[in-house]
Amino acid sequence: MQKLTCTSLLTLLLSVLLPALSYAQDWKDIEVPVAAGNQKTWQLQPVSDDFNYTGHPTDKPAQFHKRWKDRYINPWGGPGKTEFNSGHSYVHNGNLGIAASRIKGSDRIYAGIVSSKEKFTFPLYIEARAKISGLVMASNVWMLSSDSTQEIDVLEAYGSNRAGEQWMAERLHLSHHVFIRWPFQDYQPTDEGTWYADNSTIWRNDFHRVGVYWRDPFHLEYYVDGKKVRTTSGKEMIDPKNFTRGTGLNKPMHIIINAEDQDWRTNQNITPTDEELADLNNSIMWVDWIRVYKLSDQ
Repeated sequence: MQKLTCTSLLTLLLSVLLPALSYAQDWKDIEVPVAAGNQKTWQLQPVSDDFNYTGHPTDKPAQFHKRWKDRYINPWGGPGKTEFNSGHSYVHNGNLGIAASRIKGSDRIYAGIVSSKEKFTFPLYIEARAKISGLVMASNVWMLSSDSTQEIDVLEAYGSNRAGEQWMAERLHLSHHVFIRWPFQDYQPTDEGTWYADNSTIWRNDFHRVGVYWRDPFHLEYYVDGKKVRTTSGKEMIDPKNFTRGTGLNKPMHIIINAEDQDWRTNQNITPTDEELADLNNSIMWVDWIRVYKLSDQ
């Protein structure tokens, strides 16, 4: 098994994995699962991307840069043992790849990340067709306000096949956060429904569509493969501690696609091994496409 380093990432990805992963397809024949309603229509936003172009880890084309940055929305470097790295995202064979590798001589991990240049607000439908990695790290598609006080998690999943991780591998985390930054406070729902399982799917094994309808500041609907699986609605679900001072999820948000070795996992010593990171058939998150619609008057 060959170990993955930052300098060897491009060669390995292009020569070993990418020819075998040709799942790319457009969403043109897939309806938005939320009805627009009377006198309304869904308008596709330019950030929507089918990744049907080539972008090397250190040389991404105009098609990428008109929508995305290959870094976080601010100078923060990442949670836990994560160090966001622009050389760990790339586009080939119709897929966005988000990779991870060991930082030589340390216990830290380089992780890929892309974030949208534009910000978006409700009413909005966002959906990604993605295949999560097989690591204990998080594979994420999410939205975050510029001041990092409001967050919507479209997809957060942990796909590891490691012993003891079966429960996580069978679930998608469908949630949101509201924060106070100083002194730091974080609210997110903790009901059982935040961890979605269909009692059969291991999510790392294939691509799946995961979406969120952000109807208004106090209403979110979550969709998996076109089926509504969760609704979070009302002040007592969205912001019961009044961190937003009654506004709910009302701020424009960037879209972020990334991998993370998160604090709450590393604090339990749940972090990838060198061998797991080096397994290129298991350590990469793939995104076939992402689409974003705004609800507009006809």
